[in-house]
Amino acid sequence: MASMNIKDIAKICGVGVSTVSRALNNHPDISPQTRERIMQAMKEHNYVPNNSARNLKRQDARTIAVLVKGINNPFFSSMIQVFEEEIQKKRYALVLQHVDEWQDEIDVAMELEKEKRLNGIVFLGGFFSHSEERLQKIPVPFVLSTIGILDQKHKSDYASVCVDDVAESYKMTDYLIQKGHQRIAILCSSTDDASIGALRLEGYRMALKEHGIPLREELVRHMHRDVDSYSMKTGYEQTRELLKEGVEFTAIYAISDSMAIGACRALIDAGKRVPEDISLAGFDGTEMAAYYHPAICTVRQPAEEMARATIKMLFDMLKKKSRVQQRIFEGTLVEGESVADNEPNPVSHAGMR
Repeated sequence: MASMNIKDIAKICGVGVSTVSRALNNHPDISPQTRERIMQAMKEHNYVPNNSARNLKRQDARTIAVLVKGINNPFFSSMIQVFEEEIQKKRYALVLQHVDEWQDEIDVAMELEKEKRLNGIVFLGGFFSHSEERLQKIPVPFVLSTIGILDQKHKSDYASVCVDDVAESYKMTDYLIQKGHQRIAILCSSTDDASIGALRLEGYRMALKEHGIPLREELVRHMHRDVDSYSMKTGYEQTRELLKEGVEFTAIYAISDSMAIGACRALIDAGKRVPEDISLAGFDGTEMAAYYHPAICTVRQPAEEMARATIKMLFDMLKKKSRVQQRIFEGTLVEGESVADNEPNPVSHAGMR
């Protein structure tokens, strides 16, 4: 008969593995009755805990957690791979934790730290606007990676790695204007977003203003709050709405490559050619944008460099080499094949299916 393991004990007692682990480590948040039930099950089934592993956990977990909001975002894939490589080089373990859009990442971080005894945390993606008082409750060093911070007043409170989303979005909008486009639709995040989506929308507005082009509200398409943000489906649906409403535009700028690819599909389904009829641009510089047909014009963020900088910053804080830092990387405009020079008169798309 195979020897029992911690999962078997958890199943017998009707609890999670983490509960058995806490019972073994005498955590105060386990009731005496639960602990007694677990200990009795171990005795009955001759389960012998791995003491060396438990002692190692007590002394130094040597674990870094990466909390990801937007786990399906292709842009994060290469960053997570670098995180894993760099963390393993330091002889630490990586815990990857998905955080839902509705969850509070600090609550998740606090619970995970208690469970795993973390040494440090990387917050990847999402919206971050927590008070200094709440941040001080996180007991280990942490870095915000690719998280837009709209409140500049408190930006110096955080260790962060990002691009200047306003400047890079301005760069893309300016490029489209230089190509002769004035009626540029933007596919952006929900109206209550106060992070990356808001920053990229601000860059779009700034470019229009500098070129003396009036902002047309019908060209600003916010995603619905109940949809999967920054997804191909979102870009597809936003573009379908534009076409159905008969809004005049010659170019679409989507604030993520995934949304741009969804928009391209909607245009093709409506019988439009990209870029001959409508030009299209995205943001992030993902691999799928480069290999899509046509290759998507985009702003490439240096994902791998940003990931390495994130881990270096975190370990510098762990080793007390530095305190809070902010690093801003520059993006690169990649022209691709999805933008063409605009002809003088925009076409109405009324009646598109």
